[in-house]
Amino acid sequence: MKSRSLASTTTGATLLAHCRDTLGAMRREGRYREFAHLEKLAGRFPVYRWHAPAGLQEVTVWSSNDYLGMGAHPAVLAAATRAIDQHGAGAGGTRNISGTSPLHAALEAELASLHGKGGALLFGSGYIANQAALTAVLEALPGFWVFSDAKNHASMIAGMRHAKDVKRVIWKHNDLADLEARLAAAPPEAPKLIAFESVYSMDGDIAPIGAICDLAERYGALTYLDEVHAVGLYGATGGGISERDGVAHRVDLIEGTLAKGFGVLGGYVAGEADLVDFIRSVAGGLIFTTALPPAVAGAALESVRQLKRDNARRETLAERGAALKAALDAAGLPRIPAPSHIVPVMVGEAELCRQVARRLLEEHGLYATPINYPTVPRGTERLRLCATPFHTDAMIAKLITALQAVLPRWEMPLAAE
Repeated sequence: MKSRSLASTTTGATLLAHCRDTLGAMRREGRYREFAHLEKLAGRFPVYRWHAPAGLQEVTVWSSNDYLGMGAHPAVLAAATRAIDQHGAGAGGTRNISGTSPLHAALEAELASLHGKGGALLFGSGYIANQAALTAVLEALPGFWVFSDAKNHASMIAGMRHAKDVKRVIWKHNDLADLEARLAAAPPEAPKLIAFESVYSMDGDIAPIGAICDLAERYGALTYLDEVHAVGLYGATGGGISERDGVAHRVDLIEGTLAKGFGVLGGYVAGEADLVDFIRSVAGGLIFTTALPPAVAGAALESVRQLKRDNARRETLAERGAALKAALDAAGLPRIPAPSHIVPVMVGEAELCRQVARRLLEEHGLYATPINYPTVPRGTERLRLCATPFHTDAMIAKLITALQAVLPRWEMPLAAE
């Protein structure tokens, strides 16, 4: 039977016209998203196999969120295999409907311990964790005021917007004076929550967590910290910037991911046991979603345990990041200064950014993600780089040579990190 054409109705035709117009505008502006087909080679990370139009080609990936290479760690792979052998491919249901295995429970306990909290709760992704947990908390009390850093992730914004009867106040990025002014202007009796991140993934800068906690205590606010780009990577056991800075005990809710530093999949929140239990009981993003596959839970559990005792891998990440930054600076390339492992290289125009990334891939066998609007403001388009513990000096040297060949020559003043 021939399928119905969407354009057969007035609404469908109008919708299709809108979609085509929008896609056309995105192509003209150079911000149309194209996905390179990259085959991860577990034994050779960060080398991937690119399924190019002309055939297979090996490339070095400089934009992986598997920051520590844990997605290819032998013990993590073995844990995933064991879980598949014992439990099968899928969880078989939501957490409430036969989908909670001992692996899920053990992983939640391990994550609570990682952050020094009374409880932790798994979600299908970091995006879902932020969206579901923030909505649940903000709807728990009437008249909540939420103070959101201007550069918060889209998932946090979605959670705040979805919550009913909430006043959302946006404060200037990492600006404590602006945050305090906005807190002081809020009704003293209103429930308040400050939502922010530790490492901001597009600029690579880091929040002053302790100082934000000081303001939260002064104005009677809760704190919600997104540690997605820090868990596994910072702190003595991988608890993130809040562990590194010795302030995790002052943060009310910590959200993290298992898909970046831990190299697997999934998101979570950790906090006081009763608060986490409340989120578990009311958050639609958990209640109505199939649980993480046992293989994913098993692999993530092993990764968290490995990184709790593998500080050498974190030290190597920091050393490799410093080596990449030094090489970019020595070559006069336009790096955005930042103290974290994330190394943005400024391009400044959407179509040019796309072309630079394409040339790196096609001409030099290097993959670096072009970051365009709306992820970053127009005119600040960039490449987002990260040197993992497995990027060698030779790889860095090749990247520098390639960037010198494809980037326009212009000067960008360096700021202190």
